[in-house]
Amino acid sequence: MTALFSIDLQAVRIVRAETKTQILGALADCFAEVYGLDRAIVLERIEERETLGSTGFGRGVAIPHARLESLARPVAAFFRLESPVDFTSSDGMLVDCVFGLLSPEQAGATHLQALAAISRLMRDERMHERLVLAPDADAIYALLVNVIDRDAA
Repeated sequence: MTALFSIDLQAVRIVRAETKTQILGALADCFAEVYGLDRAIVLERIEERETLGSTGFGRGVAIPHARLESLARPVAAFFRLESPVDFTSSDGMLVDCVFGLLSPEQAGATHLQALAAISRLMRDERMHERLVLAPDADAIYALLVNVIDRDAA
C-alpha cells in the first residue's frame, strides 16, 4: 500500500507569521515552489475552503486543504510556527502547527482519507509535542515521514 499523500523535505518549514492570512500566503508559496503549482490558484482554493469554516482543527493545529485540477496525487506541506497564531479554531486555541493538503479535484475518498490520516497524526499529543520540540525542519520531516511510511505499510 502507498501513502495517502506525499510530503517533500522542502515542504517542511519553520515559519514566522503573525496572521492566518500570512500563513495561507506562505502555504501557497510553499506549494508553488516545491510542487510546481500555480501560487495564485493554490491561494484562491485554500482561501475558498477557509471561507466555509476555519480549518483550525483544535489543539494548536490547523489543516488548510483544497482540491486542484492540476494534481495527479495528494501532496502536503507542514509548517511549525515560530509563535502561535490565531486561526479562529473551534476550541479558541492558538495554532503552532499547520499541515496543508492539496488533492486532485476528483479525489473524493482519497482526499477524505488523507485528511483523516493527518487528523489522527495531529491528535496524538506525543507526536504534536515532538513536532513542536524538534530542533529543525529536517528533524520534523523525519518524524512525519516515519509515521506516514509506517501507516502506509
